[in-house]
Amino acid sequence: NGFESIFRFIRGERIDDHQVGSEEYNVSEEAAKLISGAQRVVAVGTTSVRTLESLADANGKIRAGQGETTLYITPGYTFKAVDAMLTNFHLPGSSLIVLVAAFAGVDPVMNAYQLALAQQFRFYSYGDAMFIS
Repeated sequence: NGFESIFRFIRGERIDDHQVGSEEYNVSEEAAKLISGAQRVVAVGTTSVRTLESLADANGKIRAGQGETTLYITPGYTFKAVDAMLTNFHLPGSSLIVLVAAFAGVDPVMNAYQLALAQQFRFYSYGDAMFIS
C-alpha cells in the first residue's frame, strides 16, 4: 500500500490483471452533504475521483466515511458521482492514465497526449494539467 503502489506501472498484457494500490480518505458528513447537493461535481485529482466514486451510491449521492479505497477504475466503468475532473498529465503505463481514459475515453485521451507531446507539456506531478468534462 501507500504512495508507491498508487503510481505502480501496469505490467502485462491486460490492464484488468493489474492491482492498484489503496488510498486513504476521510469525508465528513458536511462535505458529503454539500457534494451530494451539488449540481455538478468536479473532482480535483485522481484520489478525489476514487474517493467520491467509492462513497457514491447508485444515484451518485455521497455518504460520509473514513477508510481506504482500492477502487480500480478502467474503461467501461460507469461513473456515479464525478461529472468533471482536473488532473495532471499522468505517465503512460500508469493506472492513473487508465482512470483518465475511463472517464474521457481512450481515443480523446490519446489525442490529448499527442497534442501535449507536440506542445512540450510537462507530465507527471508539478506538470501541466487538464480539465475533463
